[in-house]
Amino acid sequence: MITKLDFVGVPSQDAERSRTFYVDTLGLRPDEHATAEFWIGDTCCGIWEPEKFGMPFAPQKNGHLALHVDDVDAARTELEAKGVEFFGDTLDTGVCKMAFFNDPDGNDLMLHGRYAPQA
Repeated sequence: MITKLDFVGVPSQDAERSRTFYVDTLGLRPDEHATAEFWIGDTCCGIWEPEKFGMPFAPQKNGHLALHVDDVDAARTELEAKGVEFFGDTLDTGVCKMAFFNDPDGNDLMLHGRYAPQA
């Protein structure tokens, strides 16, 4: 029945600020046809402003988008140089590394990189 994930909604209070963060700061691919969309690999993310639809804004919490990078430590250092603030130390599970941060609206994100095969 369900064959794929069409898009992930990213709630924002300022869509242009969010787009700048995802495209310019994180380096994600902007959609060539829609200013409020960007791509993570084959997954489209659509920035939307709930308050414009009469709904209260609330950031996405505890459902981190796990953004794959080949080297979590290097990516974290690069993003910190751009002003991104991370929460705590990079977590090393023995299989992967994760570094947690938020976008400007408080949506939970993480850098993720698996370095060992699953047991």
